[in-house]
Amino acid sequence: MKTVKCLTVIVFAGIFLYAAWIGVKLFRLPPVSGLADRKMNLTIQVKDWQGKIHPFVVGPQNRWWTTSESIPLEMKWAVIVAEDANFYQHEGIDVKAIKNAIRYDLEKKRFARGASTITQQVVKNLYLSREKTITRKIEEVILAKRIEQELTKGRILELYLNIVELGPMVYGIGHGARFYFDKPASGLTPRECTFLAAMLPGPQKIYNPYRHLDRVLKRSDMLLRLLREQGVLTEGEYSQALAETPDISGMQKKVDRSFTGKVKKFFKSLFGFFR
Repeated sequence: MKTVKCLTVIVFAGIFLYAAWIGVKLFRLPPVSGLADRKMNLTIQVKDWQGKIHPFVVGPQNRWWTTSESIPLEMKWAVIVAEDANFYQHEGIDVKAIKNAIRYDLEKKRFARGASTITQQVVKNLYLSREKTITRKIEEVILAKRIEQELTKGRILELYLNIVELGPMVYGIGHGARFYFDKPASGLTPRECTFLAAMLPGPQKIYNPYRHLDRVLKRSDMLLRLLREQGVLTEGEYSQALAETPDISGMQKKVDRSFTGKVKKFFKSLFGFFR
């Protein structure tokens, strides 16, 4: 009997201590109201494809920063239909999506599907680590709720589109547009918008266009169809976008220019040496 009482006391003490620890963690969560200031600059840490950490500026001081006004409507809706269909209906957390994800994971008997909203992804990228713990998930939910209270949906989407990973140290739609298509984000066509949005689940491996172009195009086709169903594209625009073949030689052009510049510099220094 005494053993049972001791175990009960230990269990309740453990629960109390864990709850207290969570309380301290939540109390120390960063404020999010500053994100409403469009002139704000925040430095976060991002990883390259070799796993190395690099500082990354979120805000106008970033050379690739793209304001909401400069992002095509098709780009905004492409990421919404791809990543968070209920973005304009939920308040940071999509309960229905979570239930569907849990049901799917139970069927597959593994963590096969996530249910993070765009707001939650902004929270994870700006403030939290990638560790999968209950505490971190609680922090994510609370911060997502706070962000929805402090920021407009347009501002949340602007932040998201400027921090998404689209290639090797390519973060944000502004850099992505230059990297793949050698143009500013404002000049992206509907096909190019859905092409970039199609890469979001895995630009390094699963949806790397230089390795699996067919997968990216197939998903891009699906997103174009959804944009047509949502009324974002007319039937004519949809047909035109489907017929368009994305030219992703933007990166190669920059590589070629860089190589040519190095060759010229080499010969210039060589001839200078023999003068």
